Amino acid sequence: MAASAVNVGDDLQAQIDEIEALSSIYGDDWCVIDEASRIFCIKISDNQEHPKWTLCLQVVLPPEYPTAAPPMYQLNAPWLRGPERMELSNSLEELYAENLGESILYLWVERIREFLVEKSHSADSADGLPLTKTTEEVDDDLEDEFIREYNLLKLSSEQNSVQIFSKDTGDEELPPIKHGEPVTDRRSTFQAHLAPVVTLKQVKMVLSKLHENKKIGNATHNIYAYRIYCEDKQTFIQDCEDDGETAAGGRLLHLLQILDVRNVMVVVSRWYGGILLGPDRFKHINNCARNILVDENYTESGDDSAKAGGKSKKQRNKKGR
Repeated sequence: MAASAVNVGDDLQAQIDEIEALSSIYGDDWCVIDEASRIFCIKISDNQEHPKWTLCLQVVLPPEYPTAAPPMYQLNAPWLRGPERMELSNSLEELYAENLGESILYLWVERIREFLVEKSHSADSADGLPLTKTTEEVDDDLEDEFIREYNLLKLSSEQNSVQIFSKDTGDEELPPIKHGEPVTDRRSTFQAHLAPVVTLKQVKMVLSKLHENKKIGNATHNIYAYRIYCEDKQTFIQDCEDDGETAAGGRLLHLLQILDVRNVMVVVSRWYGGILLGPDRFKHINNCARNILVDENYTESGDDSAKAGGKSKKQRNKKGR
């Protein structure tokens, strides 16, 4: 017990030293969101004077960081989508694995900067311009949605340092992926996809498999959310992605939380038809997600209470209705 207390004290001092160094190095680009909850953010660009590509790295430092746990993180940029997001996330996770027990944030920031510089050079050589993936739909209540996104992140920090990296479980099978019925409204089409997942590696496998489908890969947005229950910690690993549809990922994750489903990932594809739908787009996204959860027996029709335990990796058969 005493050794554990010493380790926590050492970790806290290491965090303090690291934060002071990062604040000194990056100045105004470094932001303290919540000192007590150890939530920080840094704006990273390919070029300080004339940035073309900018990304915000948001981190939560668990008490066991850096000696025994990685930071939890989010990569926030409207242009960062499926394959690129996975490539960058994999790079950060590899960097952490190479420096276990060490302070990692400076290395992460510089790795992200390298990624942005390479992207800028690629765009220059192709005479391309940064593209923001969006339908340009803006609502008056988006500020509330950003607050909700922040609250989700803060909630994660209170879950006693849920690890963001999956353990090495060898070769994992691609989970079965189910596809819901498409819904079309004013030329925009929405379709949900669902897969049982119990590791973050499976989450990435599902995303990669979906993007292999040209139609899904070319969707205007592929919004997703997942929740994985950790029996040993009795808590959840959960995250979401807007893919350019501002606040849609947070709403989708909120639905999974309300239904209390676990060990499942839901992706909703939207093909934009040129007509703005306003708030109706969120209704279609959540309805598609809810319908496929009902069809796959993760929750009951007409009842927001999820079936106890959800589905696990070994329980892929549908439950009796």
